[in-house]
Amino acid sequence: MARAVAAAGPWLVQLRYETGHTSEEYVSRQAWREATLPRCPNHPWGGCSLARHGTYRRKTPAGVHIARWYCPQSQTTFSLLPDCLAARLPGTLDALEQAVAVAEQAPSLEAAANALRLDPIDLPGAVRWLRRRVERVHQCLILMIGLLPDRFVGCTASVGDFRARLGHDAVLTALRGLAAPQLARLPMPLGFYPPISERGDPTPARQQPMGPDPPSVSS
Repeated sequence: MARAVAAAGPWLVQLRYETGHTSEEYVSRQAWREATLPRCPNHPWGGCSLARHGTYRRKTPAGVHIARWYCPQSQTTFSLLPDCLAARLPGTLDALEQAVAVAEQAPSLEAAANALRLDPIDLPGAVRWLRRRVERVHQCLILMIGLLPDRFVGCTASVGDFRARLGHDAVLTALRGLAAPQLARLPMPLGFYPPISERGDPTPARQQPMGPDPPSVSS
């Protein structure tokens, strides 16, 4: 059975759900029903009233539910994010990776955004959408080079280089597994480090946002 990999931390509200499923398999199997959280990340020694707290839906991919737990003592909700999904961004890691790969191969960011965008998204909006994703993915790749220098020595922070080194086209999903012990300290969309506030500190949000995901662009 798939399992959750939990780590202690005061603001950690998202945890890895190691399933091995694609997003299509995750939905068809309703794999969120199989998710388990054996201990509370805020009380790994026990003694709290951690209990399952239903699920929440993500807009994309269609049909996805995320399992949640709630600790009343720390007033914290925890969600188990399957490896196929991006953290704190809509959609899958594979789709996000492909969008960045297109941007790396295109003559300009504008050309890549124009190829990826869907109506009614205008080109400036599509460029902003793509630029944010390229920056965030490249930041994660830079961190992975530093985290696993022996594995990625000589690689540039590009999807293309990482694909060549790993020998397949699901780089971000593979990196989430390779970096599993450090996910609480890695930024979105790979890891689960809290968003940075305007003051430069991790946002101390214990409750997960329940609003809809922002519009996405299909790759």
